[in-house]
Amino acid sequence: MDAISQGVQRMAPSATVAITQLARERAAAGHDIISLSVGEPDFDTPEHVRDAGIAAINGGKTRYTAADGIAELKQAVADKFNRDNALAVTADQCCVGSGGKQIIFNAMVATLDPGDEVIMGAPYWVSYPDIVGFCGAKPVVVPCDANSGFRLTADQLRAAITPNTRWVILNSPANPSGAIYGEAELAALGEVLLANPHVMVLSDDIYEYLIYDGARFATMASVVPALKARTLTVNGVSKAFAMTGWRIGYATGPKWLLAAMNKLSGQSITNACSISQWASVAALNGDMSFLDDWRAEFVARRNHVVERLRAIPELGCDRPKGAFYVFASCAGAMGRTSAGGTKIESDRDFVMALIAEANVATVHGAAFGMSPYFRISYATSMDRLDVAMDRIEKFCSQLI
Repeated sequence: MDAISQGVQRMAPSATVAITQLARERAAAGHDIISLSVGEPDFDTPEHVRDAGIAAINGGKTRYTAADGIAELKQAVADKFNRDNALAVTADQCCVGSGGKQIIFNAMVATLDPGDEVIMGAPYWVSYPDIVGFCGAKPVVVPCDANSGFRLTADQLRAAITPNTRWVILNSPANPSGAIYGEAELAALGEVLLANPHVMVLSDDIYEYLIYDGARFATMASVVPALKARTLTVNGVSKAFAMTGWRIGYATGPKWLLAAMNKLSGQSITNACSISQWASVAALNGDMSFLDDWRAEFVARRNHVVERLRAIPELGCDRPKGAFYVFASCAGAMGRTSAGGTKIESDRDFVMALIAEANVATVHGAAFGMSPYFRISYATSMDRLDVAMDRIEKFCSQLI
Protein backbone atom coordinates (compact mmCIF):
# COMPACT_ATOMS: atom_id res chain seq x y z
CA MET A 1 0.00 0.00 0.00
CA ASP A 2 1.34 3.41 -0.98
CA ALA A 3 1.63 5.71 2.01
CA ILE A 4 3.36 8.81 0.67
CA SER A 5 2.32 11.97 2.48
CA GLN A 6 0.38 14.67 0.68
CA GLY A 7 3.21 17.11 1.38
CA VAL A 8 5.74 14.97 -0.45
CA GLN A 9 3.26 14.27 -3.24
CA ARG A 10 2.96 18.01 -3.77
CA MET A 11 6.73 18.20 -4.33
CA ALA A 12 8.35 17.75 -7.72
CA PRO A 13 11.88 16.34 -7.87
CA SER A 14 14.52 19.07 -8.12
CA ALA A 15 14.96 19.72 -11.83
CA THR A 16 18.57 20.83 -11.45
CA VAL A 17 19.44 17.69 -9.49
CA ALA A 18 17.58 15.50 -12.00
CA ILE A 19 19.29 16.98 -15.05
CA THR A 20 22.70 16.79 -13.38
CA GLN A 21 22.08 13.14 -12.50
CA LEU A 22 21.05 12.42 -16.08
CA ALA A 23 24.30 14.00 -17.26
CA ARG A 24 26.26 11.78 -14.84
CA GLU A 25 24.48 8.69 -16.11
CA ARG A 26 25.17 9.55 -19.74
CA ALA A 27 28.82 10.23 -18.91
CA ALA A 28 29.04 6.86 -17.13
CA ALA A 29 27.60 5.24 -20.27
CA GLY A 30 30.51 6.63 -22.28
CA HIS A 31 29.07 9.87 -23.68
CA ASP A 32 31.31 12.95 -23.73
CA ILE A 33 28.90 15.06 -21.68
CA ILE A 34 29.56 18.68 -20.83
CA SER A 35 27.41 19.51 -17.83
CA LEU A 36 26.36 23.14 -17.59
CA SER A 37 23.50 22.27 -15.26
CA VAL A 38 25.10 22.14 -11.85
CA GLY A 39 25.21 25.24 -9.66
CA GLU A 40 28.62 24.94 -8.07
CA PRO A 41 32.02 26.57 -8.68
CA ASP A 42 34.62 24.37 -10.33
CA PHE A 43 37.38 25.83 -8.14
CA ASP A 44 38.88 23.95 -5.22
CA THR A 45 37.87 24.88 -1.68
CA PRO A 46 40.58 27.34 -0.50
CA GLU A 47 43.55 25.63 1.13
CA HIS A 48 43.23 27.36 4.51
CA VAL A 49 39.61 26.18 4.73
CA ARG A 50 40.54 22.61 3.85
CA ASP A 51 43.31 22.74 6.42
CA ALA A 52 40.83 23.83 9.08
CA GLY A 53 38.63 20.86 8.27
CA ILE A 54 41.58 18.48 8.52
CA ALA A 55 42.62 20.07 11.82
CA ALA A 56 39.09 19.58 13.14
CA ILE A 57 39.27 15.87 12.33
CA ASN A 58 42.72 15.47 13.85
CA GLY A 59 41.70 17.50 16.88
CA GLY A 60 38.74 15.27 17.63
CA LYS A 61 36.12 17.91 16.84
CA THR A 62 33.85 15.22 15.46
CA ARG A 63 31.09 15.10 18.07
CA TYR A 64 27.55 16.42 18.20
CA THR A 65 27.22 20.19 18.38
CA ALA A 66 24.36 22.48 19.36
CA ALA A 67 21.49 22.15 16.88
CA ASP A 68 22.00 25.72 15.66
CA GLY A 69 25.79 25.48 15.37
CA ILE A 70 28.98 25.83 17.38
CA ALA A 71 29.45 29.10 19.24
CA GLU A 72 32.58 29.92 17.23
CA LEU A 73 30.74 29.69 13.91
CA LYS A 74 27.73 31.66 15.09
CA GLN A 75 30.13 34.38 16.23
CA ALA A 76 31.89 34.30 12.85
CA VAL A 77 28.48 34.60 11.16
CA ALA A 78 27.53 37.57 13.35
CA ASP A 79 30.89 39.21 12.60
CA LYS A 80 30.34 38.69 8.89
CA PHE A 81 26.89 40.31 8.97
CA ASN A 82 28.26 43.26 10.93
CA ARG A 83 31.36 43.62 8.76
CA ASP A 84 29.94 43.07 5.28
CA ASN A 85 26.28 44.01 5.56
CA ALA A 86 26.10 46.67 8.29
CA LEU A 87 23.70 44.44 10.22
CA ALA A 88 24.19 44.90 13.95
CA VAL A 89 23.54 41.36 15.14
CA THR A 90 24.92 39.14 17.87
CA ALA A 91 25.73 35.45 17.79
CA ASP A 92 22.45 34.55 19.51
CA GLN A 93 20.63 36.15 16.58
CA CYS A 94 22.29 33.74 14.15
CA CYS A 95 21.90 30.07 13.31
CA VAL A 96 23.72 27.45 11.27
CA GLY A 97 22.25 24.62 9.20
CA SER A 98 23.12 21.96 6.66
CA GLY A 99 23.20 24.31 3.70
CA GLY A 100 21.14 27.34 2.78
CA LYS A 101 18.40 25.06 1.47
CA GLN A 102 17.85 23.52 4.88
CA ILE A 103 17.73 26.97 6.48
CA ILE A 104 15.01 28.02 4.01
CA PHE A 105 13.14 24.74 4.46
CA ASN A 106 13.13 25.14 8.22
CA ALA A 107 11.92 28.73 8.00
CA MET A 108 8.99 27.79 5.79
CA VAL A 109 8.02 24.69 7.79
CA ALA A 110 8.22 26.69 11.02
CA THR A 111 5.85 29.42 9.85
CA LEU A 112 3.49 28.20 7.11
CA ASP A 113 0.08 26.60 7.41
CA PRO A 114 -2.45 25.62 4.74
CA GLY A 115 -3.96 28.75 3.25
CA ASP A 116 -0.86 30.88 3.75
CA GLU A 117 0.76 32.48 0.71
CA VAL A 118 4.38 33.15 -0.25
CA ILE A 119 5.23 35.64 -2.99
CA MET A 120 8.16 34.92 -5.30
CA GLY A 121 9.19 36.43 -8.60
CA ALA A 122 9.69 34.18 -11.61
CA PRO A 123 12.23 33.10 -12.65
CA TYR A 124 12.81 31.64 -9.18
CA TRP A 125 15.17 29.09 -7.70
CA VAL A 126 13.60 25.70 -8.34
CA SER A 127 13.14 24.73 -4.69
CA TYR A 128 11.15 27.74 -3.47
CA PRO A 129 7.68 26.72 -4.71
CA ASP A 130 8.08 23.07 -3.79
CA ILE A 131 9.16 23.87 -0.23
CA VAL A 132 6.17 26.20 0.12
CA GLY A 133 3.83 23.62 -1.40
CA PHE A 134 5.13 20.93 0.94
CA CYS A 135 3.88 23.04 3.83
CA GLY A 136 0.41 23.17 2.30
CA ALA A 137 0.82 26.86 1.53
CA LYS A 138 0.41 28.54 -1.85
CA PRO A 139 3.33 29.86 -3.93
CA VAL A 140 2.20 33.16 -5.46
CA VAL A 141 4.36 33.44 -8.55
CA VAL A 142 4.80 36.87 -10.12
CA PRO A 143 6.30 36.85 -13.66
CA CYS A 144 9.35 39.14 -13.85
CA ASP A 145 10.53 39.13 -17.44
CA ALA A 146 13.58 40.57 -19.13
CA ASN A 147 11.89 43.98 -19.41
CA SER A 148 12.12 44.37 -15.62
CA GLY A 149 15.57 42.81 -15.50
CA PHE A 150 13.95 39.69 -14.02
CA ARG A 151 13.25 41.68 -10.83
CA LEU A 152 10.06 42.03 -8.83
CA THR A 153 8.80 45.61 -8.85
CA ALA A 154 7.12 47.49 -6.03
CA ASP A 155 3.86 47.68 -8.01
CA GLN A 156 3.91 43.94 -8.63
CA LEU A 157 4.56 43.22 -4.97
CA ARG A 158 1.77 45.55 -3.84
CA ALA A 159 -0.70 43.87 -6.20
CA ALA A 160 0.31 40.36 -5.08
CA ILE A 161 -0.07 40.89 -1.32
CA THR A 162 -3.26 39.60 0.30
CA PRO A 163 -4.30 39.13 3.93
CA ASN A 164 -2.96 35.56 3.58
CA THR A 165 0.54 36.59 2.51
CA ARG A 166 3.09 35.30 5.00
CA TRP A 167 6.41 35.81 3.17
CA VAL A 168 8.02 37.38 0.16
CA ILE A 169 11.21 35.71 -1.07
CA LEU A 170 13.95 37.84 -2.59
CA ASN A 171 17.08 36.30 -4.15
CA SER A 172 19.93 38.60 -5.15
CA PRO A 173 22.09 37.89 -7.03
CA ALA A 174 19.46 35.56 -8.41
CA ASN A 175 19.46 31.99 -9.56
CA PRO A 176 18.83 31.50 -12.49
CA SER A 177 18.93 35.03 -13.93
CA GLY A 178 21.94 36.60 -12.19
CA ALA A 179 19.75 39.67 -11.57
CA ILE A 180 20.65 42.00 -8.70
CA TYR A 181 18.40 44.16 -6.53
CA GLY A 182 20.14 47.45 -5.85
CA GLU A 183 19.44 49.74 -2.92
CA ALA A 184 16.83 51.72 -4.85
CA GLU A 185 14.86 48.60 -5.83
CA LEU A 186 14.99 47.23 -2.30
CA ALA A 187 13.94 50.56 -0.82
CA ALA A 188 10.89 50.64 -3.10
CA LEU A 189 9.94 47.09 -2.15
CA GLY A 190 10.58 47.94 1.48
CA GLU A 191 8.12 50.82 1.34
CA VAL A 192 5.41 48.39 0.25
CA LEU A 193 6.36 45.94 3.00
CA LEU A 194 6.33 48.61 5.69
CA ALA A 195 2.69 49.20 4.80
CA ASN A 196 1.99 45.47 5.20
CA PRO A 197 3.28 44.45 8.63
CA HIS A 198 1.93 40.90 8.35
CA VAL A 199 4.45 40.02 5.61
CA MET A 200 7.90 38.66 6.39
CA VAL A 201 10.95 38.83 4.12
CA LEU A 202 13.28 35.98 3.24
CA SER A 203 16.43 37.44 1.70
CA ASP A 204 18.43 34.69 0.00
CA ASP A 205 21.92 36.17 -0.36
CA ILE A 206 23.85 32.99 -1.18
CA TYR A 207 25.60 34.58 -4.21
CA GLU A 208 26.51 37.79 -2.34
CA TYR A 209 30.22 37.72 -3.15
CA LEU A 210 29.73 36.94 -6.86
CA ILE A 211 28.84 40.37 -8.26
CA TYR A 212 30.44 41.96 -11.32
CA ASP A 213 30.78 45.13 -13.39
CA GLY A 214 31.13 47.41 -10.39
CA ALA A 215 27.69 46.54 -9.00
CA ARG A 216 27.25 46.79 -5.24
CA PHE A 217 25.56 44.20 -3.06
CA ALA A 218 22.57 45.23 -0.95
CA THR A 219 20.28 43.29 1.37
CA MET A 220 16.85 44.24 2.65
CA ALA A 221 17.47 44.34 6.42
CA SER A 222 20.35 46.75 5.85
CA VAL A 223 18.62 48.98 3.30
CA VAL A 224 15.38 49.16 5.30
CA PRO A 225 16.36 48.69 8.97
CA ALA A 226 12.72 48.94 10.07
CA LEU A 227 12.17 45.53 8.41
CA LYS A 228 14.99 43.81 10.28
CA ALA A 229 12.63 42.39 12.92
CA ARG A 230 10.71 40.47 10.26
CA THR A 231 13.51 39.58 7.86
CA LEU A 232 15.42 36.30 7.68
CA THR A 233 18.74 36.92 5.91
CA VAL A 234 20.08 33.64 4.54
CA ASN A 235 23.58 32.94 3.27
CA GLY A 236 26.15 30.14 3.22
CA VAL A 237 29.65 29.11 2.27
CA SER A 238 28.72 26.92 -0.72
CA LYS A 239 29.08 29.36 -3.60
CA ALA A 240 31.63 31.93 -2.43
CA PHE A 241 34.08 29.39 -1.00
CA ALA A 242 33.43 26.46 -3.39
CA MET A 243 32.14 24.42 -0.46
CA THR A 244 28.92 22.99 -1.93
CA GLY A 245 29.56 19.52 -0.52
CA TRP A 246 30.47 20.77 2.94
CA ARG A 247 26.78 21.71 3.44
CA ILE A 248 26.85 24.78 5.66
CA GLY A 249 24.29 27.56 5.49
CA TYR A 250 23.63 30.31 8.01
CA ALA A 251 21.14 33.04 8.76
CA THR A 252 20.18 35.90 11.01
CA GLY A 253 16.64 36.82 11.95
CA PRO A 254 14.19 37.34 14.80
CA LYS A 255 14.87 35.12 17.81
CA TRP A 256 11.36 33.64 17.89
CA LEU A 257 11.85 32.34 14.35
CA LEU A 258 15.35 31.03 14.99
CA ALA A 259 14.06 29.17 18.04
CA ALA A 260 11.41 27.42 15.96
CA MET A 261 13.94 26.58 13.26
CA ASN A 262 16.34 25.29 15.93
CA LYS A 263 13.59 22.97 17.22
CA LEU A 264 13.17 21.55 13.71
CA SER A 265 16.91 21.00 13.32
CA GLY A 266 17.08 19.24 16.66
CA GLN A 267 14.39 16.81 15.54
CA SER A 268 15.71 16.28 12.00
CA ILE A 269 19.44 16.72 11.37
CA THR A 270 20.51 17.14 15.05
CA ASN A 271 23.27 19.46 13.83
CA ALA A 272 25.27 20.39 10.73
CA CYS A 273 28.51 18.45 10.25
CA SER A 274 30.94 19.50 13.01
CA ILE A 275 33.98 19.28 10.70
CA SER A 276 32.30 21.49 8.11
CA GLN A 277 31.40 24.00 10.80
CA TRP A 278 35.02 24.42 11.89
CA ALA A 279 36.09 24.77 8.25
CA SER A 280 33.42 27.46 7.83
CA VAL A 281 34.83 29.41 10.77
CA ALA A 282 38.12 29.59 8.84
CA ALA A 283 36.26 30.59 5.68
CA LEU A 284 34.33 33.47 7.22
CA ASN A 285 37.18 34.73 9.40
CA GLY A 286 40.00 34.18 6.92
CA ASP A 287 41.52 35.82 3.87
CA MET A 288 39.05 36.32 1.02
CA SER A 289 41.42 37.87 -1.50
CA PHE A 290 41.15 34.73 -3.64
CA LEU A 291 37.67 35.93 -4.61
CA ASP A 292 39.18 38.65 -6.79
CA ASP A 293 40.73 36.03 -9.07
CA TRP A 294 37.60 33.91 -9.05
CA ARG A 295 35.40 36.86 -9.98
CA ALA A 296 37.73 37.85 -12.80
CA GLU A 297 37.54 34.32 -14.18
CA PHE A 298 33.76 34.23 -13.88
CA VAL A 299 33.48 37.55 -15.72
CA ALA A 300 35.63 36.26 -18.59
CA ARG A 301 33.54 33.10 -18.83
CA ARG A 302 30.26 35.01 -18.63
CA ASN A 303 31.29 37.40 -21.36
CA HIS A 304 32.38 34.56 -23.61
CA VAL A 305 29.15 32.61 -23.13
CA VAL A 306 26.96 35.68 -23.68
CA GLU A 307 28.81 36.63 -26.86
CA ARG A 308 28.57 33.09 -28.23
CA LEU A 309 24.87 32.78 -27.41
CA ARG A 310 24.04 36.15 -28.93
CA ALA A 311 25.61 35.00 -32.18
CA ILE A 312 23.10 32.15 -32.47
CA PRO A 313 19.95 33.41 -34.23
CA GLU A 314 17.56 31.13 -32.33
CA LEU A 315 18.82 32.26 -28.91
CA GLY A 316 19.18 35.45 -26.93
CA CYS A 317 20.25 36.60 -23.48
CA ASP A 318 21.02 39.53 -21.25
CA ARG A 319 24.39 39.97 -19.54
CA PRO A 320 23.86 39.02 -15.88
CA LYS A 321 25.63 41.00 -13.17
CA GLY A 322 25.90 38.27 -10.56
CA ALA A 323 26.04 34.54 -9.72
CA PHE A 324 27.43 32.22 -12.44
CA TYR A 325 24.47 31.57 -14.72
CA VAL A 326 23.16 32.85 -18.02
CA PHE A 327 19.39 32.63 -18.43
CA ALA A 328 18.95 32.47 -22.17
CA SER A 329 15.85 32.60 -24.34
CA CYS A 330 15.32 29.72 -26.75
CA ALA A 331 12.15 31.18 -28.24
CA GLY A 332 13.62 30.97 -31.73
CA ALA A 333 13.81 27.19 -31.45
CA MET A 334 10.15 26.69 -30.63
CA GLY A 335 8.17 24.85 -33.30
CA ARG A 336 11.32 23.61 -34.96
CA THR A 337 12.61 20.04 -35.34
CA SER A 338 16.09 18.90 -34.31
CA ALA A 339 18.46 16.92 -36.51
CA GLY A 340 17.58 13.89 -34.39
CA GLY A 341 13.89 14.30 -35.13
CA THR A 342 12.73 15.90 -31.87
CA LYS A 343 9.84 18.31 -32.29
CA ILE A 344 10.68 21.22 -30.02
CA GLU A 345 7.51 22.56 -28.50
CA SER A 346 8.85 23.62 -25.09
CA ASP A 347 12.09 24.62 -23.42
CA ARG A 348 12.14 21.17 -21.82
CA ASP A 349 12.07 19.60 -25.29
CA PHE A 350 14.95 21.87 -26.25
CA VAL A 351 17.04 20.94 -23.21
CA MET A 352 16.38 17.21 -23.48
CA ALA A 353 17.25 17.20 -27.19
CA LEU A 354 20.41 19.16 -26.40
CA ILE A 355 21.48 16.47 -23.94
CA ALA A 356 20.58 13.58 -26.22
CA GLU A 357 21.96 14.96 -29.47
CA ALA A 358 24.69 17.44 -28.50
CA ASN A 359 25.81 16.02 -25.14
CA VAL A 360 25.37 19.34 -23.36
CA ALA A 361 23.37 19.44 -20.13
CA THR A 362 21.48 22.62 -19.24
CA VAL A 363 18.25 23.24 -17.28
CA HIS A 364 14.94 24.21 -18.87
CA GLY A 365 13.36 27.52 -17.93
CA ALA A 366 10.03 25.96 -16.92
CA ALA A 367 11.81 24.53 -13.87
CA PHE A 368 12.39 28.15 -12.79
CA GLY A 369 8.86 29.25 -13.65
CA MET A 370 9.63 30.99 -16.94
CA SER A 371 9.54 29.76 -20.53
CA PRO A 372 10.90 29.49 -23.15
CA TYR A 373 14.30 29.85 -21.50
CA PHE A 374 17.16 27.64 -20.40
CA ARG A 375 19.85 28.10 -17.77
CA ILE A 376 23.55 27.66 -18.43
CA SER A 377 26.04 27.48 -15.57
CA TYR A 378 29.39 28.89 -16.63
CA ALA A 379 31.12 27.52 -13.53
CA THR A 380 33.39 25.32 -15.62
CA SER A 381 36.59 25.83 -17.58
CA MET A 382 36.76 28.15 -20.56
CA ASP A 383 37.87 25.26 -22.77
CA ARG A 384 34.82 23.21 -21.83
CA LEU A 385 32.55 26.21 -22.25
CA ASP A 386 33.92 26.81 -25.74
CA VAL A 387 33.26 23.22 -26.78
CA ALA A 388 29.77 23.41 -25.28
CA MET A 389 29.01 26.61 -27.19
CA ASP A 390 30.23 24.96 -30.40
CA ARG A 391 27.84 22.10 -29.79
CA ILE A 392 24.89 24.35 -28.97
CA GLU A 393 25.58 26.46 -32.08
CA LYS A 394 25.72 23.35 -34.26
CA PHE A 395 22.55 21.94 -32.70
CA CYS A 396 20.65 25.16 -33.37
CA SER A 397 22.00 25.49 -36.92
CA GLN A 398 20.54 22.10 -37.77
CA LEU A 399 17.02 22.92 -36.61
CA ILE A 400 14.46 22.78 -39.38
